[in-house]
Amino acid sequence: MTGKTPKTALVHDWLTGMRGGEKVLEVFCELFPDAPIYTLLHVPGSVSQTIERHRIETTFVQRLPKVVAKYRNYLPLFPTAIESFNFAGYDLILSSSHCVAKGVIPHAGTTHISYVHTPMRYVYEMYDQYFGPERMGRLKRCIIPFFANYLRMWDVATAGRVDHFVANSENVRRRIQRHYRRDATVIWAPVDTQRLTLSEKSDDYYLVVSALVPYKRVDLAVAAAAKLGRRLVIVGMGPERAALEKLAGPNVKFLGWQSDEQVRDWYAGCRALLFPGEEDFGIVPLETQACGKPVIAFGRGGALETVADGETGLFFAEQTVDALAAAMTRLEQQRDRFVPAKIRAHAMKFDRAVFKQRMQEFVQQAMGASWSV
Repeated sequence: MTGKTPKTALVHDWLTGMRGGEKVLEVFCELFPDAPIYTLLHVPGSVSQTIERHRIETTFVQRLPKVVAKYRNYLPLFPTAIESFNFAGYDLILSSSHCVAKGVIPHAGTTHISYVHTPMRYVYEMYDQYFGPERMGRLKRCIIPFFANYLRMWDVATAGRVDHFVANSENVRRRIQRHYRRDATVIWAPVDTQRLTLSEKSDDYYLVVSALVPYKRVDLAVAAAAKLGRRLVIVGMGPERAALEKLAGPNVKFLGWQSDEQVRDWYAGCRALLFPGEEDFGIVPLETQACGKPVIAFGRGGALETVADGETGLFFAEQTVDALAAAMTRLEQQRDRFVPAKIRAHAMKFDRAVFKQRMQEFVQQAMGASWSV
């Protein structure tokens, strides 16, 4: 005899594009095909059909001026917005959170499982990279510290609304312990290795696939490519694009947004991926490795769990142009060490099917035998 199916709500911070968090949400949508999605705002057509076919509930943030382009400016309003949802009647809340989604208010008797991509990086580890003096005018420099302090207090206080934390990496598990004083189970974020095929070719360009935002440190990749005179292809959009284009030389090509199929082709042809930021986890390096291509990564954060130094890529120890350029030179000198089939085999440990099974088992255990997940 099987248990009853829990009435489930999915919660996600915002739906404005397909990045790593949205790929996690896709799997949640497959596990719970009838569950509505609660989110701060939704740009129709910006996410996959797997997500779009669900009923999507938004907040007052959806109606704010210029919200599609400027939604990050409304960050201080997000706690109030996410708390406005009513979850009466739900048995399970499954949140996917890198900002405020984990702060929803469950009703008594509702189990809340939060899959955390990271605690709010804007107000913790990467505060200076988002709100440093060189990035704000005088007025914002006076105001932002008060908002940041409020957001930190709210974020810590609402950790008690979560029954079970799941972290996307050991790196994020440690952050959850440090900021919330809570334990978390690590279930690595999913990589759709089945749509990526092994490639033996190389068109001798380096590749960056990234949102163009400060903490990604794409500037290091641009400067290192210029220093060595190497070709660099950059896939992605973001507020830093104009500044990066001014920094770049003729050897750097900015492609903006690309479809999954186009990105797959860029992975297949590259010499190596450059990954100069400190990431919470990082799905892009694993997608690159699923194509049999090595990764040159800053040796901190999630890359330590996804890249095998000397086998599937190389680490550089300092976020400087010289350190990255030196790692690129080492890779070129040692290219025979990096065997495409072995690199892909490493990536397969993070396959989407593994993630889906582990999440289903975790939710089932959290809900108990009287429920069927």
